[in-house]
Amino acid sequence: MKKYLAFIYASIVAMALLVTGCSDDDENIRVSSEASTQLTLSTTDALELTRDMTGETVLSLNWTAPDFGFTGAVPTYNVVVGVDAATEAMPVRVNVGNVLSKDFLAEELNEAVADAGALSGLENEVKIWVEAMLGQEVVVASAPQLLTIIGYATTFDLSSPWGLVGSATPNGWDGPDVPVYSTAIANEFVAYVTLVDGELKIRRDNDWAVNYGDTGADGILDEGGDNIQVTAGTYKVMFSLNDFTYSIEPFTWGLVGDATPNGWDGPDTPLTYDSSSDQWRAVVTLTDGEMKFRQNNDWTVNFGDTGEDGTIEANGDNIVIEAGNYLVSVDFTNNLYTLEPIDIWGLVGDAAPNGWDGPNVRFTPDYANEGVWVLENVTLLDGEIKFRTNDAWDFNYGDDGNDGTLEVDGANIPVSAGTYTITLYLADADNPTYTIE
Repeated sequence: MKKYLAFIYASIVAMALLVTGCSDDDENIRVSSEASTQLTLSTTDALELTRDMTGETVLSLNWTAPDFGFTGAVPTYNVVVGVDAATEAMPVRVNVGNVLSKDFLAEELNEAVADAGALSGLENEVKIWVEAMLGQEVVVASAPQLLTIIGYATTFDLSSPWGLVGSATPNGWDGPDVPVYSTAIANEFVAYVTLVDGELKIRRDNDWAVNYGDTGADGILDEGGDNIQVTAGTYKVMFSLNDFTYSIEPFTWGLVGDATPNGWDGPDTPLTYDSSSDQWRAVVTLTDGEMKFRQNNDWTVNFGDTGEDGTIEANGDNIVIEAGNYLVSVDFTNNLYTLEPIDIWGLVGDAAPNGWDGPNVRFTPDYANEGVWVLENVTLLDGEIKFRTNDAWDFNYGDDGNDGTLEVDGANIPVSAGTYTITLYLADADNPTYTIE
């Protein structure tokens, strides 16, 4: 009997040691020194990633399961991407769960190497390895594999010191000036702007020290020249400091179709130029149906998607849409587009234009800054407001302490009558904030 009880006691102790040896408590994990994992890449050739490879698998990884020296352990794995020349960026870890393989799409690998410090458009020596984890501890890592990768830019700095100023521009003669963007051609610039009847000039650094007009209305810029007369409309303004020519032509891109708010007859749902990605974008609610992209509310220039492959073709097939809220992005340089489901933030309340019943007054994403939403020049009454998504109360923010910090289902926010710009800062989900200015 004593021997039997001793056997039971020994068995219980052994089981306890096994459980604690595989727990999330890092100090109790004891792994065999012989444990290892081997990583294999689908190619060792240099990879050049481009935007038109979006959705294409460009690199596949496979690795072996390590033998930890005991049974019952189920590891999870990180694929780690590091860049040799990066001085500040840390390696990027992609958790893939407990599988033994990972396929990288072009855009996914491009984002990983960029976040790890790769320079776009240049050859980067990239190290890729796999970490096996028990609980929160990395217990085995594969030998790094080297791969040369040339990535593409996903954000751009197309800013320039130039701007448009004048009675025809949104901010008048006092500015700040309408931004003008650099192009792929040196000393050639472009602006997309909605103007009113009036006059404008081109000037540098929001200052009159260097400015251009057109004396003689001959399409040639003259330093300090006469104001340029314009009529109301939405335009593309282009000018060259190589030969001092300029042009002002009607120009819009929009969405049209029975899936869009205004149907096939339009007017088109406007797209806005995003200089940070060199794309045209809109946040829009679409219904079941079809749509196309077209220029200037006219069928002369239009794009669809023949083949449903995410690329656009002139006069291509209608794009089939399922109802939902989307961020629509189109890259007319590389003929690519995406439709990403998105929650649309809006303003509601008795101080808001549409009251507590809505619909929400919609914010617009700040495309250059993830998680930032902006509502400009909204007129409020004395009263209260809150922020919510998709015209519903499923998820909403208020401010319990009236301290600029947002809380889920928080208190109504008191406001005074006036015209404001409201900005939501939602990138940090643990500390969302807002400003009303």
